[in-house]
Amino acid sequence: MVRNATSSILQSKKAGMLAALMLGLLGTAGTASANQLADIKARGEMVCGTLSTTEPVGFTDPKTLKVVGFDVDVCQALADQLGVKMVQKSLSVEARIPELQIGRVDILSAALGYTAEREKQIDFSSSHFQVPLKVLVPTAAGYKTLADLAGKRVGMTSGSTSEYWLRKSFPDIGVVTYHDSPSAFLALQQRKISGQAFSQTAGVRYLQAGKGAYTFIDQAIAWEPNALGIRKNEPEFLAAVNGALEKLEQDGKLDAIWNKWLGADTVYKIKREHKLESIAQVKQSLQ
Repeated sequence: MVRNATSSILQSKKAGMLAALMLGLLGTAGTASANQLADIKARGEMVCGTLSTTEPVGFTDPKTLKVVGFDVDVCQALADQLGVKMVQKSLSVEARIPELQIGRVDILSAALGYTAEREKQIDFSSSHFQVPLKVLVPTAAGYKTLADLAGKRVGMTSGSTSEYWLRKSFPDIGVVTYHDSPSAFLALQQRKISGQAFSQTAGVRYLQAGKGAYTFIDQAIAWEPNALGIRKNEPEFLAAVNGALEKLEQDGKLDAIWNKWLGADTVYKIKREHKLESIAQVKQSLQ
């Protein structure tokens, strides 16, 4: 009986050790499969989420019907650095972070402004450009500062950083959100709102479409550091992306992409004043 009991105990211990070993192996396999950089390289492609209705960062070319723009070219250059194919996927502003979190895209290159609130949900690469957030208003209204919009309604795309900063810094201004920028601009034309907020880069097309009927208020809502979005807990992929961005900066390719879409030879004529900055530097500048 004692021998049988001892044998049972030994068998139980062996079974426990085997189970622990199997769990360890499974844990190791889980860690490996969770390495997004390795997965991307194994697939040979990186799925990049971009906007498709916001010129010049991401919009549909009417001639080719392909999505093109600054953000698309940045993602293509990044994929080239990583040695994989870039697959573009169009996203709405409000769907950007959820689509990244559930894994339908590998990375966001979608006019993604850094905020501390967003950083709780995703990780950010180094910031590769900054733009001012401004409000487009009817020229005839005579608005000169954001204080002139107190008690009035301003529209913007739902989930945008314009919405975030306007609510945070200018609570006296009413916020009205829309699915996309064209819908908000239509509301401005119909006088349902007194202004439209977006990045200056995104707003130039509407400024031009108004043919003098609209103007930007000089005062910026905020300066928006833009970066690429990556899922949480992917340190190897984040490091690879930041390394690739550093190389693109050193080679002058980020400047070349900026100049192609936003520089002196474009209708935007915006100088790229902010070079690549780490998120730590971005946080310090926002304090």
